[in-house]
Amino acid sequence: MNQQLLATEFEISVSEPVNSLRATGNSPKPARQPPSTVRVGAVSYLNSKPLVEDLQELLPEATVSLDYPSRLADQLSVGTLDVALIPSVEYMRGADYEIISDACVATRGPVLSVKLYSRVDPGAIRTLALDEGSRTSATLARILLMERFGVDPARQPLPIEMSVQHTDADAVLVIGDRAMHAPTEQFHTVWDLGEEWLAWTGLPFVFAMWVARREVASAHVEAMLSESRNRGIARIPEIAKREASKLNIPVANAERYLTENLYFRLTSAERSGLRLFQQLAVQAGLAPEGVDLVFRN
Repeated sequence: MNQQLLATEFEISVSEPVNSLRATGNSPKPARQPPSTVRVGAVSYLNSKPLVEDLQELLPEATVSLDYPSRLADQLSVGTLDVALIPSVEYMRGADYEIISDACVATRGPVLSVKLYSRVDPGAIRTLALDEGSRTSATLARILLMERFGVDPARQPLPIEMSVQHTDADAVLVIGDRAMHAPTEQFHTVWDLGEEWLAWTGLPFVFAMWVARREVASAHVEAMLSESRNRGIARIPEIAKREASKLNIPVANAERYLTENLYFRLTSAERSGLRLFQQLAVQAGLAPEGVDLVFRN
């Protein structure tokens, strides 16, 4: 199985390293984008496929590029993108952003592809290996450990090419393929972080959402992001069939993941989950104070 399932962070590994939804060949990009061009950054992981269905067709006037979530967050921060699908924690560490769409990547229970494997009781965790693909999930894991067990373990990276068995840390956070395939080792505790968050707070968890810089006027883009999501949800069986062969997974698994483990609408419940996540991240010193969650609609 391929690790592009939820790399949320999208928290969540590698996918096709393409630069644009359009065929661009090898010609260099212009140094400056025309002022009328909206630069949109998207992700090509399986978990975000329903959010980008027909997106370039719906936004023919936009430049739509694909990249890793962390890079999209960095590009949005420095202004080389106007709109991007970014990990939720990256919004909380930024400034002058707005959430511009009701399309998102969220979970209302087990997310399947974000797991914490612990070799000891959670209250005894002293070292924590974090999947290098993770930002939001890493923050969520640290919050759960701090708030529920009063521990803030020393952290070490778990490179994407390594598995759980390659680290002797007390606990290991893994995302994507590494989370969906249970290790052969027996663990004291295994958490599905989506499930743990719901059980603890009663709220959904939002891994990623569409964000724009506040000065970007994008009413048409906002509408088309919702339309893309609507088309994607309606075509989940088709998307699962199309993507499963690329990921070398059964079609039924891909469809089940998209329909049972993920939720793609930013409702009032998801907004409440985002607010609580931000509050806890700030209290834990994992996000700065003074960053408002602004919903454009």
